Amino acid sequence: MNGACAPLGVIVSCQNCSLKGRCHSNVLKFVFVTGGVLSGLGKGVISSSIGLLLKLQGYKVSLQKIDPYVNVDAGTMNPYEHGEVFVTCDGKETDLDIGRYERFLDEELSASNYITTGQVYWNVIRKERSGKYLGQTVQIIPHITDEIKRLIRLPLEEKDAEIGVIEIGGTVGDIESLPFLEALRQMKDELPREDTFFIHVTLVPRLTTSNELKTKPTQHSVKELRAIGIQPNAIVARCDLPLPEPVRHKIALFCDVPLENVIEDPDLPSIYHAPLVMFEHELHHRIAEGLHLEKRAVPLNEWTTLIRRTESPEHRVRVGIVGKYVELRDSYISISEALLHAGACENINADIEWISAEDLISRDVEARLSNLDGIVIPGGFGHRGVEGKLEAVEYARTNGIPYFGLCLGLQCAVIEFARNVLGWSEANTTENDPDTPYPVIALLEEQIQVTQKGGTMRLGVYETTLAPNSISRQCYGQETIVERHRHRYEFNSAFRDQLETAGLRVTGTSADGQLVEIVELEGHPWFVAVQFHPEFTSRFLSPHPLFRGFIQSCLERQSSF
Repeated sequence: MNGACAPLGVIVSCQNCSLKGRCHSNVLKFVFVTGGVLSGLGKGVISSSIGLLLKLQGYKVSLQKIDPYVNVDAGTMNPYEHGEVFVTCDGKETDLDIGRYERFLDEELSASNYITTGQVYWNVIRKERSGKYLGQTVQIIPHITDEIKRLIRLPLEEKDAEIGVIEIGGTVGDIESLPFLEALRQMKDELPREDTFFIHVTLVPRLTTSNELKTKPTQHSVKELRAIGIQPNAIVARCDLPLPEPVRHKIALFCDVPLENVIEDPDLPSIYHAPLVMFEHELHHRIAEGLHLEKRAVPLNEWTTLIRRTESPEHRVRVGIVGKYVELRDSYISISEALLHAGACENINADIEWISAEDLISRDVEARLSNLDGIVIPGGFGHRGVEGKLEAVEYARTNGIPYFGLCLGLQCAVIEFARNVLGWSEANTTENDPDTPYPVIALLEEQIQVTQKGGTMRLGVYETTLAPNSISRQCYGQETIVERHRHRYEFNSAFRDQLETAGLRVTGTSADGQLVEIVELEGHPWFVAVQFHPEFTSRFLSPHPLFRGFIQSCLERQSSF
């Protein structure tokens, strides 16, 4: 290189560089977000906020989530424990934080933006079996940590990004996280000081008996991090009250960080307020100083306007989400967020009523649903709660209530119509009744021989062609769309003619016309059911057109009374 530095983000060749292809004088910038005391503090929200503030300054940013689970991906994990499974455009089943990153950044992420322990070991073991490490004893250090570092760099290189924001799942002190933290320590030592910035998100609890904020958990958490060889550059203190100055001084003193780098993160009305709080406390300036970046203006006007609309909307509607995981609302977080996005755009707040599908089987359906302006049935698997969802579909269909079915919501719409309009009382999906005489929903042909569970569904983006004079075509404003999928079962086209003749219109099909992607009910104000997951592509700054159409129809129904 003869002492010259290439521009930020340019790949260069350097034989002495341990980072395989990037010279130490021009390596990309990295912001690492770790967590302490306990999980669930909002590291994903902080990471998303940092990514947004950097992007708004004009930097090309990549966000990445590292989960310490041995699972290869999130596809087979329990929604009660981990919330929804988010699907990227290239079909990766990921943690819900990837969805949050997309909603903040308004950009598509891919499989490389998500790492798990299982993925790392899977890669290393396959390399070992193929002879990559002949003669070597494969160990945590250097082989596992080298693979982690390679995977951390991968999305930045794929997308020609300048700054990577990497969130480490779990809590410092967890044995599962140690290889990842060791890899970060190595990167910190391999790169110039100004190329890495560590943010530690920690809890500052308040004792209700004395109304006192306690810093000792934060001190111990930072001590654990420092024992690993990492000194945080900044601390984001999660608390339910603003941090008094003496508490901030104490954290700065005992954790050895500058006072201005102790950032409070109090309880907020919504996650979308977090970037404004981080901006107010100048976290973006602290990062710029640490990474030797130019301080630039951050245009937050559009973001702020949308937040004001969520706080003081012109209209309010009541939307019922009928599901089987309603006890843990993170299981449907993309749907509730998509409703919020659409509402902010239309100046309509969607007050969500969470309705257990199982409860509808034994309760008075009309008493439970009659106060709603719209009904959503989300995706899911298995038989539990399906009969209750069918009750909700029938009520929406027969009472003119706007209905939006997502994935399983489409399948329920087809089953209910077959049973109650065509009179096929035993109509069902073969997932729940393999011997049904009317299998209106059946296994995809490509799935018949599949026995493995992880990553084997119809996943990722597929093209859909929309029929003219349909609600869907009107919402999208175009003939061809691309949406993300996650399913094994589909509309059985053997029954298509009979269903369409009776009034259930197919308005969206796969590019080859073979698979049914959207159905609509003729004569109904707004009855749309889709086999894909539009909630995965809704963003705060660009809400999904179908959710906007649904919210508008809910207000129209309300206004008609």
